Amino acid sequence: MGLSLPHLVILALVVLVLFGRGRISEMMGDFGKGIKSFKEGMNEEAKPTPPSAQIPPPAATVVEPATDQNQTPQQ
Repeated sequence: MGLSLPHLVILALVVLVLFGRGRISEMMGDFGKGIKSFKEGMNEEAKPTPPSAQIPPPAATVVEPATDQNQTPQQ
């Protein structure tokens, strides 16, 4: 069951009546802004971070093994 041209015209008229011309243009504008924002976000992710903004790796910490207090020192 496909949609023919008359069905699409009727559907478009119903949508236009329900939402009004101003509301549809506002939604399309918001949709365009969302796409633009998404593309900008993708471009920012692809750019390498400048060296001054990079976080240095954490310093290595040395963990000493725990000693058992019940053992006597060997000589």
